[in-house]
Amino acid sequence: MESRAIETGVLEHLEDFRIFVPGIGPDKVSDMTTNIIRLNLIEYTQEQCRLHDIPLQSNIASGPYWNEVTRQWERSHHDMLVISNRPILLVPKCLVSYGLVYSFDRYYNRYLLNFVKHDHLVNNGPFVRNKTFANGRTKVWVTKGDMRKHVAPPDKDFVAGYTEQHKDLFVNFRKDAKKYAKPLESQEIDGRLLVSDIALHLIDVLRKTPSGNDHASAYHKLIVGILELLFYPSLTRPRKEQEIYDGRKRIDIVFDNAASSGELYRLQTKRISAAYVMVECKNYSKDVANPELDQLAGRFSFRLSQFGFLVCRSVSDYPTLIARCHDLFAAKQELILPVLDEDVINMLQKKADNPLNRPEEEFLADRIREVMFAAPEKRLAKKGPGKSK
Repeated sequence: MESRAIETGVLEHLEDFRIFVPGIGPDKVSDMTTNIIRLNLIEYTQEQCRLHDIPLQSNIASGPYWNEVTRQWERSHHDMLVISNRPILLVPKCLVSYGLVYSFDRYYNRYLLNFVKHDHLVNNGPFVRNKTFANGRTKVWVTKGDMRKHVAPPDKDFVAGYTEQHKDLFVNFRKDAKKYAKPLESQEIDGRLLVSDIALHLIDVLRKTPSGNDHASAYHKLIVGILELLFYPSLTRPRKEQEIYDGRKRIDIVFDNAASSGELYRLQTKRISAAYVMVECKNYSKDVANPELDQLAGRFSFRLSQFGFLVCRSVSDYPTLIARCHDLFAAKQELILPVLDEDVINMLQKKADNPLNRPEEEFLADRIREVMFAAPEKRLAKKGPGKSK
């Protein structure tokens, strides 16, 4: 592969190929990325299929993937998702974007060409135009058309060479791209998906799911879907029955904390470890109490997480539950937030009213303050959500 960018060392990241290398666009970069991380995508696909009880076929050829340990391309056989005789790889939607922000056209037109125009104007280049009006005012300008035609052609080799001489241009472009790129929403992947309808459906299913041990598994699966909808893209990659401590303990649900802003991101400013969010689901018809809190707290560690949700149906003595959570936080800097049916239904309803709403942020902010600042003399004066209807 011949490219000025490769020769000069302008390329630093895989996605830079689409900016500087002729003949390489987003599709080829996507294919290269898939081949490199194929084994990771196979593992992710297995996790999601097991999470949602989707059958896998055994002994399916993986295709090529990069082994970062041996630094070689390898192939192997795995349990894989197969549809219509084709192996399918699932990709976390938080890693997917349309690529409009990080593109050759955007870099060339908004950064490089604007810089060339300014430079040409400052140095009174040969393509500077001017016009003097009747009042004596003079207008001086440079057109992008002239720059494209005579000074800075939209050619990837030229762009690579110019970037080598003016590296700050691409540094600023990368910073801005990182700032403005955002994960895809569900409806952007499939326009038939209406978040409002899904939220209302989940409310209906939750209300119809009886409490009690016989329905614990159905409740567990339902909560996974609800939390995915409400907390995306902050919480990603849910896993059920996650083993920790060499299999000696299990957690009902574990999410990766991928938050780049908001309350889940700000937990670190409160000195609370939260790389993962641990969730325990209790489909009880009675109140949760100290044993349930201790069970979740027993899964915490500074290395993994000191933060989690205790999801349950309802409680008759909400102030006491908050008091117990407060005591745990005060003693060990471990934060457990109770999440009741009423909380879930309230967030889902707000999401249904406007899919762009972020009701989870309001819930997190209020519940975190409630647990952190629950003073003993004021606890019983605090009125809780009560039972869901």
